Amino acid sequence: MKQQYKNHSKYYYPHHFIFYPVVTTLIICSAVQALKYPDRSLEWMAITAIFILLAWLSFMMRQHYSLTAQNRIVRMEMRLRYYQLTQKSLGPIETSLSFPQLAALRFAPDDELLALIQETLDNNLSPDVIKRSIKNWLPDTMRV
Repeated sequence: MKQQYKNHSKYYYPHHFIFYPVVTTLIICSAVQALKYPDRSLEWMAITAIFILLAWLSFMMRQHYSLTAQNRIVRMEMRLRYYQLTQKSLGPIETSLSFPQLAALRFAPDDELLALIQETLDNNLSPDVIKRSIKNWLPDTMRV
C-alpha cells in the first residue's frame, strides 16, 4: 500500500488491539464490581486504580523509549538530507522549526523539501498543513 497522509499512522497490534482492550475491560469490570458490591467498593476501586495505572504506565513507557530514539533519528535524517541537497548545515534553520514541523517535513521528497522548508519558515506552517502540502508523499514505513 502506498503511504500518504491518510494512512501514515501505524499501530502495534499486540499493544493496541490486545493489551489495551484487555486492560480497558478489566478497568470497566472492576469499576462495575465496586458499584455492585458497596461493602467491598474500596477494594474494587483500588483494583480499578491499579489497572488504570498499569494502562497509563504501559502507554507512557512504550511511547517514551521508542519515540525518543526515533525523534533523534528523524533529526539526523533531516540534517543529512538538507546537507545533501544544499551542502549547508541545517543547524541555523533547525532552531526556527519545532520538532513536529521537522518530522512533518521528512515526508516531503527531495524535490519538494527545500521549498516546503522555506514556506514553513515564512508562514510558520503547522505539521498538519505541511503534510497536506506534500504532493508526492515520501513514505516512512518503519516509524513506530
